Amino acid sequence: QVQLVESGGGLVQAGGSLRLSCAASTRTFTTYTMSWFRQAPGKEREFVAAISKSGGTTDYADSVKGRFTISRDNAKNIVYLQMNSLKSEDTAVYYCAASYRVPATALRSGQYDYWGQGTQVTVSS
Repeated sequence: QVQLVESGGGLVQAGGSLRLSCAASTRTFTTYTMSWFRQAPGKEREFVAAISKSGGTTDYADSVKGRFTISRDNAKNIVYLQMNSLKSEDTAVYYCAASYRVPATALRSGQYDYWGQGTQVTVSS
């Protein structure tokens, strides 16, 4: 069992940057694959980025590749999402998710078991 708490969301102008954080309450953080998803109003939740347990493998949705960077600090039990060159279409609630079952070979397609409450990101054009 792991509890996830996101922070760092807010309002930013197009072209700006934000860094989201997700703090995990667990003694076994390194056994979890971590990911970020987002859900915009009226749309289904979609995959954004994920990082393997060691941090050695990452995967990104095509829509954010080159602009977003996922990273993790296994000493602090935190996963980050650095978002640069933000666009209005990035506006959504961003969710952190974790799974001990998802392998590095299936970061975007794996089933994530634990979810945070979400943090709102609004990009004004």
